[in-house]
Amino acid sequence: MKNCFRIKRLFVRIRVLNQSRGKEMDEGKRRKYERKDSLNLIDYVVLGPEGKPISRRMGRTLNVSEGGILLETHDPVKQGQSVVITIALDEDIVEINGHVVYMKPCEEKLFCSGIEFAGIEQEGKRVVKKYIEALKSER
Repeated sequence: MKNCFRIKRLFVRIRVLNQSRGKEMDEGKRRKYERKDSLNLIDYVVLGPEGKPISRRMGRTLNVSEGGILLETHDPVKQGQSVVITIALDEDIVEINGHVVYMKPCEEKLFCSGIEFAGIEQEGKRVVKKYIEALKSER
């Protein structure tokens, strides 16, 4: 019963986040890439000023696009911080560089970070597109 409540609460939270993003888009802002809702665990590494890893954590994607992801974490990731995200789909595993565009609290003890991919290589683009197509086919 507890798990049902948690899942329902999670979907309610995602719906609220999506509604608030929709209001931002109505104000004339347009996204370059379509976003797909996604709830998957991913590994990410926070990089220091010299590009050296300073921490490794797990987070959960709330949505993903060809240009970036919305990542939910237990620890705040500062705006402007560089990260390396590991995305796996089937047998494909890629590491994608990105930087945090914004971070805000999204629920008690959780933070949401908008991460824009930076300098994504062809293999990374291919895996992200494949990942998004897999999400589309699930619906």
